[in-house]
Amino acid sequence: MKILKESTIAGINLLPEDEKRRIYSRSIPAELLKRFNLPPLDSVRGNALTQFRFSPGSSDVEISLYSELRFPDPLLYGHITDTISGQIHILLYVLNDPDSPRFNVDRMADGTPTRFGTLQRNLEAERAALDAGLAPGQVRRGLRLLPQAINAFEDFVTSLGHDLYFVEPLYYHNAVIFERYGFAYQIGRRLMENIQTGFSGGGELIGKLDGSTPFRASSAAGSVRLRSWAIHDGLMEGPFTDVTMYKHIGQPAGLNTAAGCNW
Repeated sequence: MKILKESTIAGINLLPEDEKRRIYSRSIPAELLKRFNLPPLDSVRGNALTQFRFSPGSSDVEISLYSELRFPDPLLYGHITDTISGQIHILLYVLNDPDSPRFNVDRMADGTPTRFGTLQRNLEAERAALDAGLAPGQVRRGLRLLPQAINAFEDFVTSLGHDLYFVEPLYYHNAVIFERYGFAYQIGRRLMENIQTGFSGGGELIGKLDGSTPFRASSAAGSVRLRSWAIHDGLMEGPFTDVTMYKHIGQPAGLNTAAGCNW
């Protein structure tokens, strides 16, 4: 594979717009285009369905791929930046099923953004999402294409000349999922182990699953998804933050995680 001279997001963002679009489009899994019968991304319609924010001089890029024009949510949204050392760092990565119901956990009733519940919470929407089987932060059901998305992203990272990349899980369940796909911790392993201990027999977090809110059911102890809702609901002393993970290109998925429970 040809190695690009521009190995950072900041470097790519200095290129002409057509070149930037071509490079960043490599991170979009082909399976996504096939599943939704989308046109090639370099076609007129494909160009319209793919949106980028990549200002010259910036060190980040936002990538959005839509299933159709004017649909409210993208199939894929990615926010990627450079680390201080010039490595690739995923700040947010979302895959949405456009055929599934939408839950407005990302906005209040008046339209004020919640930043997926991290700034403020739309409790009514979150309760509905919980009951529908979604995890914190999800506005729609996912697409179950994470393995294909990881493969496409690793091809993109390799084309830039890197052999590892970083990701910042926004919620507890994200970290557990990344563990299962071969990611390791740069920061946050001890926090994850403490959470596991807290939800184990006699742990301090189990005692807080008192049913005082819909997100704190006693059954949460044995479920990654429900643990994540309880943590999002403030079960710990502070929010789930300061966790950064990394993955070497080609690192196989593993079975051992810091969470010894089911989804």
